[in-house]
Amino acid sequence: MSAPSSPDAIREVNERYHDGAAAHYDSKWGIDWGEVGREQVLGKVEKAIGGPIPAFARSLEIGAGTGYFSLHMQMAGLVGRATCTDISGGMIEVLQANATMLELDVETSVCDAEELPFEDGSFDLVFGHAVLHHIPDLDRAFAEFLRVLAPGGMIVFAGEPSRYGDRLAQVPKVAATAVAPAWRAAIGAAAAPEGHADGGEDNHELERHVDVHAFLPADLERAAGDAGFVDVRVTGEELLANWFGWTNRALEHTAVSDEIPDLWRQYAFRGYLALQKVDRSLLEGRLPATVFYNLLLSARRPG
Repeated sequence: MSAPSSPDAIREVNERYHDGAAAHYDSKWGIDWGEVGREQVLGKVEKAIGGPIPAFARSLEIGAGTGYFSLHMQMAGLVGRATCTDISGGMIEVLQANATMLELDVETSVCDAEELPFEDGSFDLVFGHAVLHHIPDLDRAFAEFLRVLAPGGMIVFAGEPSRYGDRLAQVPKVAATAVAPAWRAAIGAAAAPEGHADGGEDNHELERHVDVHAFLPADLERAAGDAGFVDVRVTGEELLANWFGWTNRALEHTAVSDEIPDLWRQYAFRGYLALQKVDRSLLEGRLPATVFYNLLLSARRPG
């Protein structure tokens, strides 16, 4: 498949890919609905804001996927009325099932971030995780974020790939792919079919076309500032944890999931959490945001 050549084609590929990947998305990314997952979500939002998280009466999540951020924010009592949007109807279906499982009440809408079906000033928080890099027209999307926010409301976005951090992350991915056969032999796991975690090989082929941006911090600062936001703040997170995480994730994606030993999973999970703490205490805030894999953005609508 050739790369999408227009904004409409990019949107269509993102919708198709995420529809196909929705059923296995939580498993693929190790999404946790307990205390560990909540700490991850709240930690990212705190970093983006630069301090304690205030309570928001009305929130709108852009590209909510299966609900990881909104549902954890709601369970933590930091969001009153939660509205979740995604371009993928398949993702919204899984999100609604997760909300039912967790006994949470959320409103949902299948829509495009560049054309939100909400009244002006409807929300106190507009946020998202790993979504901006999928959106073709960022200027149009940021204008919509500003429009639907009440005066004084905030935007918070986490998990956006930095341009240099993304390049650095290719190193562990390539290395892991090279040693994957030996790793599978060592743990006694069979090779998994191509694209098994993305809804099949055909859908997996779409994955390389859904990411349309990798950012410099200045890119996000400009997008927010040009839209009219103030108090714009862009920071970076995860360097060592990202290398470790991508190495293990790349290995695991090559193996039949049920045949990966629990001991390996515990090592990968605990090691990732430990290196997150190293990044947070020693590297984040000391190194330039550009070297980290993830960028975080927060800003405020004047008023």
